[in-house]
Amino acid sequence: GGWLAQQGVGEEDRVAVCVPRSIAWVQALLGSWLAGAGYVPLDPQWPDARLAQTLQDCAPKAILTLGAAQQERLRRLSDTAEAPVLDLEQPLPASEAQEPPQQRQASRLAYVIYTSGSTGVPKGVMVEQRQLAQLVQWHVGRFGLGTGHRSALTAGVAFDASSWELWVALASGSTLVIPPLTEQGEGLDAGSLLTWWRDQRLDSSFLVTPLAELALAEGPLPQGLRTLLTGGERLRRVPATLPQGLRLVNNYGPTETTVVASSGALQAGQESPDIGAAISNTRLYVLDAQQREVPLGAVGELYIGGASVARGYLGQP
Repeated sequence: GGWLAQQGVGEEDRVAVCVPRSIAWVQALLGSWLAGAGYVPLDPQWPDARLAQTLQDCAPKAILTLGAAQQERLRRLSDTAEAPVLDLEQPLPASEAQEPPQQRQASRLAYVIYTSGSTGVPKGVMVEQRQLAQLVQWHVGRFGLGTGHRSALTAGVAFDASSWELWVALASGSTLVIPPLTEQGEGLDAGSLLTWWRDQRLDSSFLVTPLAELALAEGPLPQGLRTLLTGGERLRRVPATLPQGLRLVNNYGPTETTVVASSGALQAGQESPDIGAAISNTRLYVLDAQQREVPLGAVGELYIGGASVARGYLGQP
């Protein structure tokens, strides 16, 4: 936080974090918050064009990365941003210790996550501390996290579920198990991640839907796993049998509603897995083209309201 503050980073500024799943990624996010800024997670495995476009759009005050090669790459891609690029593998430049602000505004920017762009140009969704706190409070209460509880960091760094995994663990005092990097300093691919995950001792864990389906189909599951959370894509099927004592929980929520808007446990062999019910302080409506509620069983469009709805899109009304 001290180095960032020396670069002039402060309230409502944005810090781009282009770091794979690692302790350094956690440190970068915490440092951004200590400086008063919101973080913008970028995936180091994105192609140059997407990284350059995102950097130009989010206009970061500083950029954090891991390794000299990535530092040089980001300097080249962000030449119009004029933001300093710090390699977290190198010792931090000397800076005065920063006292964290005594009071945080609940409306302060927590992070900006970019949508996939599947329906056009990716948009930066601005999530505030209060929306993230609402998610954390619901999750910790719902799944009983606390000292001694173990979960894993499995989601991609640019996927909002990784922020979900991180902050519920840190806020509850539980243990977050982080996968190792490859010899090349990159995040594990999906197959290697699943192999690593199976060897861990975990109480609960998230896996993106395709990985969760694969894990359940092929086994084995991590020792002690009691709750498997999934989401990110449509869950196509639930196995005819689930391991004894395992709770499979399907979650749904667009980035614009802070990761999770609805959640619910599924039964073994359940056909047409549902997305559960609204989480706390969140409301779900199924409306027709005239925005009128439809009868039970009718087809409509899902509207989401409540404390989870993000501030809006960066740079857009």
